[in-house]
Amino acid sequence: MSKEEKSFQKTSINWYPGHMAKTKKIISEKYSLIDIVYELVDARIPYSSKIKDIYDLVRNKPKLLIMTKKDLCDLKITEKWIKYYENLGAKVLLVDLNNASDYKKIIDETYKIMNETQIKREEKGLKEKEIHALVVGIPNVGKSTLINKMANRHVADVGNTPGVTKQVKWLKTPYHISLLDTPGILWPKLGDKTIAFNIAAVSSIKEEVLPLDEVAIYILNTLHEYYPALLKERYGITDVSDISAVYETIGNMIGAIKHGEVDYDRVSKKIINDIKLEHIKGITFDR
Repeated sequence: MSKEEKSFQKTSINWYPGHMAKTKKIISEKYSLIDIVYELVDARIPYSSKIKDIYDLVRNKPKLLIMTKKDLCDLKITEKWIKYYENLGAKVLLVDLNNASDYKKIIDETYKIMNETQIKREEKGLKEKEIHALVVGIPNVGKSTLINKMANRHVADVGNTPGVTKQVKWLKTPYHISLLDTPGILWPKLGDKTIAFNIAAVSSIKEEVLPLDEVAIYILNTLHEYYPALLKERYGITDVSDISAVYETIGNMIGAIKHGEVDYDRVSKKIINDIKLEHIKGITFDR
């Protein structure tokens, strides 16, 4: 086992707060009320952000896989992931939830999926059913943004910090669709190093879960390998083989050097925040 692997084992993500366990329990309890499942994933990490065991919980319910943050991803790579999931039988929508009309694609697709059910009700003389949609996803994939857009008002707290949503509740929308908002779910343990760092790179887990410097270096290495032009544009760097020199360059750029010493934490936070605050766009980590 390499030194890096041993280091990862020590810090392997085991972040499963009580509210996440509670969410799984409530999904099971509300199962009979759910008509359709909106599973949100981050288009920059369309594989890493997918909930591992969600289909065990929602079983045969109709599902819509919603890839958010279209404006931040590498469309060429993310489109390959869309085809991958479509080949597995999933209905996939790629959206930018900050776009005023993009969320309407979700509403239209929901009506299509539920059309057969509504027709059967009409044939039986029953009134049109209010659609109950379960909204699930790991932290920070845009669940609250979607809910606020569909509700046409602020009903869910939004934040780019994991753990904003804590309660589970039904929320009405003007579209005859009620949404079951849930806290972000992560499976109990992430043993896959790449998945763990991908999730950390887009701030879907709390900063203290993995060492800041390891996450920052992972981001730099990814940019160097796949997006060298972005690395050069943002930091004026073309080579990351000497991390000390890289940190010194960025430290000088942001004024994070004092008495000749680099403030490594500050530089690491700068790199992570450049992703978190959307200063670096057009990237997809999953390959």
